Amino acid sequence: MKRIVMHWSAGGHNATNSDKRHYHEIVEGDGDRVRGDLLPEANLSTADGIYTPHTRRFNTGAIGLAMACMSGARERPFAKGRYPMTTVQLETFVDMVAEYADTYSIDVTRENVLTHAEVQITHGVAQNGKWDITWLPHMAKPGNPIEVGDHLRELIRARLDSTFNVETEVLASLEPQNELAIAIAKLVDDYMREHA
Repeated sequence: MKRIVMHWSAGGHNATNSDKRHYHEIVEGDGDRVRGDLLPEANLSTADGIYTPHTRRFNTGAIGLAMACMSGARERPFAKGRYPMTTVQLETFVDMVAEYADTYSIDVTRENVLTHAEVQITHGVAQNGKWDITWLPHMAKPGNPIEVGDHLRELIRARLDSTFNVETEVLASLEPQNELAIAIAKLVDDYMREHA
């Protein structure tokens, strides 16, 4: 997989069957995570017609992750609707995106981990006025797509860094003669050299 596209569903706070068809995983309003119908690998190629269609003409090699929220929201004049993004939902979403980026070795850059609102700006693929994700719970109104995307990427990178630091501390606390600890430490060391 080459990239992650971040979305909101424009629905209520619970993942629907439609959401499961359109995203690989969804975070509900209370922070619960719901798997989509297909694994990300289904999007390695869209030629067979069996894939998760989350982003217009931008699904090949792309993982679609979403928050179930923003039904009835309006961009201008801004109204967040009856189902706005929740803080716990955003926190879980950041964890989830970091997890996928780590699992699939996707660098957290503007080109590789981006919001749906950034696809047209960054990659030149028309998206018919999509504005997800340009608003976050602490904002009074939607912001510049790239700036909001940069903020999300900063949170995702921080989560990846904190996860690595916790794992390193746990490994350091293990007895050196423990063969499993040595094997895990070697794997982490090899990984860091490859991705440094």
